[in-house]
Amino acid sequence: MSNDSADLPPLALLQLLSDGKNHSGQELANALNVSRTAIWKQLAKLEPLGLELLSQSGRGYCLVGGLELLDEVLIRKQMNVSVSESLSSLNVITSIDSTNAYLMRREPGSGIIACFAEYQTAGRGRRGRQWISPFASNIYLSLRLSTNSGLGAFEGMSLAVGVVVAKTLNELGVSDVQLKWPNDVLWSGKKLGGILIEVVGDPSGVCHLVVGLGLNLRSAKSMVQAIDQPWIALDAILPEPPGRNRVASSLLNHIVPLLTDYETRGFECYKADWDMLNAQANQMVDLFMGTNKTSGLMRGVNASGALLLETEKGLEIFHGGEVSLRVAR
Repeated sequence: MSNDSADLPPLALLQLLSDGKNHSGQELANALNVSRTAIWKQLAKLEPLGLELLSQSGRGYCLVGGLELLDEVLIRKQMNVSVSESLSSLNVITSIDSTNAYLMRREPGSGIIACFAEYQTAGRGRRGRQWISPFASNIYLSLRLSTNSGLGAFEGMSLAVGVVVAKTLNELGVSDVQLKWPNDVLWSGKKLGGILIEVVGDPSGVCHLVVGLGLNLRSAKSMVQAIDQPWIALDAILPEPPGRNRVASSLLNHIVPLLTDYETRGFECYKADWDMLNAQANQMVDLFMGTNKTSGLMRGVNASGALLLETEKGLEIFHGGEVSLRVAR
């Protein structure tokens, strides 16, 4: 793991605290061969990372809920062999500005590359919104691939990725997952994850696509304070949520084959599944494009993933971009 972009405590200290048990300051100091004052200074860095540290007199320090750090070897071990072989590289980065930005900066290469981060200092959602990224609590994943076929080959991909993320969650024991056009993963109307697709290159020729996914696994206090919409995490849905490495490998098992075949298959083969998962089917919604608002009944999507809205003018088609969709009040 590389360590970049944030002032983090030593990984060895995080690994000692990852069991969620009490550790005295002296024990931690001895293990790292530093003073107790040095340990205290490093522990002070945890709260800004979104981690909750309990300090109890006579008992020491306890990282609430513990930590499961991502491990490339373990992720690959739990992946399907064919999927692992079709990834040209898999990186687990300790800290980065954002996984999408990191892959957008990478030199073009062949095959699919994947990147996970433990922490993002500038995680992004759609429309430039911040994606809250507490350390080692959730999934922050981006994948990159290149094509000679132009941007049109990727029409509807954010919706298709939503479909396979929902299938992954079903396999992990989460039922009743729904999707909100064009890129939100919901559970009981609350946001569980989000997808961000970005493109660099020639829209009609060689272009490089980055697929980003944020998925909430733990209900960190820092998220409660920072997120301004209804949201939920896996630990609030499942009594025994799966570990981060298992979730990571399961997501790759579904997303990588989609990326491999998408140019030939397109969105059409995912459309029926997306329609079944549509959280706002046949509801009255307001669609915002910049300062313009259009109201109508949500009638699903067409074969390329564009939104179908029944308005006073009839059935209108809206494509992705700077669009937000809300249930009309």
